[in-house]
Amino acid sequence: MTPCFEPAHLSAVAALLREVAAVEIMPRFGRLQRDQIHEKTSAFDVVTEADEAAERAIAAGLRAAFPGADVVGEEATGRDPALLDLLGSSALVFVVDPLDGTKNFASGLPLFGVMVAVVQRGEVVAGVIHDPVGQTTACALRGQGAWLLAPDGQRTPLRVAAPQAVKQMHGIVSTNFVPEPLRTQVNARLSSLATTNWFRCAAHEYRLAAAGHVDVLFYNKLMPWDHAAGWLLHQEAGGYSAHFDGSPYRPTHTTGGLLCAPDRASWAAVHRALLGDASPS
Repeated sequence: MTPCFEPAHLSAVAALLREVAAVEIMPRFGRLQRDQIHEKTSAFDVVTEADEAAERAIAAGLRAAFPGADVVGEEATGRDPALLDLLGSSALVFVVDPLDGTKNFASGLPLFGVMVAVVQRGEVVAGVIHDPVGQTTACALRGQGAWLLAPDGQRTPLRVAAPQAVKQMHGIVSTNFVPEPLRTQVNARLSSLATTNWFRCAAHEYRLAAAGHVDVLFYNKLMPWDHAAGWLLHQEAGGYSAHFDGSPYRPTHTTGGLLCAPDRASWAAVHRALLGDASPS
């Protein structure tokens, strides 16, 4: 039997993330020992006991609820990169970031999240981003909008900011993985925006943009667990996004950059301001 995902299933996914965050993540927050934090590719790119325990619990819960579905988790893919191939071929795959903002978490900074994107035959159809500290959950369904779910069940629609001039826009800009000389060019042009920040946590950055609290998101490295759920959240909140070359985002794309803005005209204006005629190498 081919596994399927229906809109009514989204609440079960959100409930699973809330449960795992309460059981596996929050009890470890601020209590990690040095031997429970390990470097992956650098001192900034770390994994903790909480990441690994949360991913195991989320994957087990999803497989139990959706027999036959595939799960692509950040930590599992680190051990088996071939799992990424499932994103373009699987009838139903869940993309899991068990603890986005791990560096913040390991540093005792309460700015981290848990993300799951639902991908059917290469298309993102649902996304959930849970905030374990605030205990709110941002949800999106393709073609059905985006909303914020409070702990008491209250549902608030999410909507991106209204379009405005570039010089009045507030942006979250991550140039860490942008190749030179483009990185230097973009950094030199950041003053085109009113303000820029980077919170080391895509989960919260996408939530801020979807709620209209920031206007622009700018990323280069596009691992699906970091972006698939947030991209859909932003789109369903009314936003416009595309790769730096103007092509549409797909969860199978891990390069090409991603620029998000309130609408297409705003996207074009920010693109001119930050990238001009340049493109990534």
